[in-house]
Amino acid sequence: MMRTIEIFLVIIIITGAFIVSSFFAVLPSPRQVSPLNLRRLALTTLQTLDVDYDLSETVFNESDNLAWGQLQIALSACLPPNIVYNLTAYEVSSGSGTELYHPIKSISNAESLGVASDAGSYLVASSNVTFNVIPEKIGEHGGGGTLYVLNCSDANGWWITGYTAQSLAEDLYGMLSPYFQTTVMVQNTTQLGQILNNTSLQNETLQNAVVINTFGEAVPIPTEYCKSPYSTDGYAYYCYFLGQQVRRYNWTWTSIVGYPFYYISNTGNFTNDQNTYGIYGMNRVGRSGDWDGGQSGINAFLQGLDNRSQYTYDKTKLTPDTGFIVTLSRQVLECCNYYGIYPSPYQTSTRALKDSILGDYHLTIGLKIFDNVTVSGTTYNPGALYNHISKSGSLLALGLTRTPDIRLTAIGLLSYYKPRLYKSEYFAAGTSRLVVLQLGQVGGV
Repeated sequence: MMRTIEIFLVIIIITGAFIVSSFFAVLPSPRQVSPLNLRRLALTTLQTLDVDYDLSETVFNESDNLAWGQLQIALSACLPPNIVYNLTAYEVSSGSGTELYHPIKSISNAESLGVASDAGSYLVASSNVTFNVIPEKIGEHGGGGTLYVLNCSDANGWWITGYTAQSLAEDLYGMLSPYFQTTVMVQNTTQLGQILNNTSLQNETLQNAVVINTFGEAVPIPTEYCKSPYSTDGYAYYCYFLGQQVRRYNWTWTSIVGYPFYYISNTGNFTNDQNTYGIYGMNRVGRSGDWDGGQSGINAFLQGLDNRSQYTYDKTKLTPDTGFIVTLSRQVLECCNYYGIYPSPYQTSTRALKDSILGDYHLTIGLKIFDNVTVSGTTYNPGALYNHISKSGSLLALGLTRTPDIRLTAIGLLSYYKPRLYKSEYFAAGTSRLVVLQLGQVGGV
């Protein structure tokens, strides 16, 4: 019985102490427990007001009272009713190595912001200010600097579903020409024959050039090469000759999609010939009746690039039997941000070249555009730029499936040559103004 009475007394004492302490305790206001982030609200409000550059336009027209009145209406609409504000625009000028700020205009909805306030700032630029990015020219500090884009009107492409070689050529010209000292559109196979014979088209530098074949798995062939010995083994020897010329002039030959050198095309010479899929004006490389002969094109090209004195017909299969999903390499992904070119980081490849060509043809990989893939113990490179160990001649091969994405070609070349971007800066007075929005909170708890 005594134990029950003791427990009861303890409960009474604890309850009484709690009631007394609660009576004298001073609890913080809800505003102190969960304060409003005024700085974040100020910055968000300024960004909202400038979403269509209305804030920038108004700030640079301090004499336009109507515009400032509309700005004040919009500002009041953006903020909760218990928020008071002061918005001030400052002129930004340079002097003695430091920036100076001079107030030019101010609007407010209260005489005082109270004892607790915070502010956000936002820099706006004048509408007549332009920001330029000037790229370094490839070849500017060394030899080369010429980009040849094959735009041959007398050739047909393959494996470029949805596009024509000519439309791809125009897009590549627009995307890459700012980065080269000279960009030349090779308009027909006759002009291709000229540069293959070391004759410039526009007084450009022919040595150390980049040549982009926009015809996919087909490669244009000039009329003068549509005969022996170039027609040997279904024009495989022509591919061997191309490899020799790429080495001779130290070109970077670029294949934008599919299997390189699988077909040759000249609509004037192959009027009645087609690639078995109804695309006339072209022939599949390889001996007649040899279904796997198309593989001989890339092998012949690599023989020429390797400077082999004796051409050998070789139809060794260099691609996988199935396709796989591939991903852009880390180096290329980093360059995507730098150059502002964003192809999908995931692609489908069915024409990746075997890694074994490195040893067979004395090549090194100058750039992995995609990470390599190993299938059944064999390693493939879905997209890479190969350099010959002699440092004479290169091949960029994107072994992707059908529809070409020229952004991959562009970012691959830029990632390899790494031209720098020079971004313009401005310091002239009157080109920028600082807007400061100071907020305070009144009323309520």
